[in-house]
Amino acid sequence: MAGLEGIEQPRGHSRAAAARWSPAVEDEQALKALELFGNPTEAEVPLPSRPESAATARRLAQVVVLRTWRLTPKLAEDAVLLVSELVGNAVRHTGARVFGLRMRRRPGWIRVEVRDPSRGLPCLMPVQEMDVSGRGLFLVDKLSDRWGVDLLPRGKTTWFEMRVADR
Repeated sequence: MAGLEGIEQPRGHSRAAAARWSPAVEDEQALKALELFGNPTEAEVPLPSRPESAATARRLAQVVVLRTWRLTPKLAEDAVLLVSELVGNAVRHTGARVFGLRMRRRPGWIRVEVRDPSRGLPCLMPVQEMDVSGRGLFLVDKLSDRWGVDLLPRGKTTWFEMRVADR
């Protein structure tokens, strides 16, 4: 995949610096991801079903929430985290080659959708304090205002919505 070098791990940054990434900080890689993969507000963006695609999806969500929609850094931080969780589930549990990311806004709400070809439904599991995995949908349930799954003829769309203040 020529031309994608540096998208997942910015050059010149240590892993520690990457771990401290914040959606409140302008990220040139987010703009590059938008240019390379497309705008998820205009059409579904197909991404390869690989763990490193979560970083691309996070960057796309960041640039949409902060630059396109001009919403708060806190909302961007929460949306980016939830995008990462939905993408992680699509990559880990569906066996898909590709998944799709779509972002929509209507008055008072944003909606993020991750589509994959599996009809297997995600399951909200009880979470214990010391659990190191299985927290994805728990976070989606706690941080979003609503979420769900729409079954499709070939696959499903898992989505979440968050209330936003219209300016």
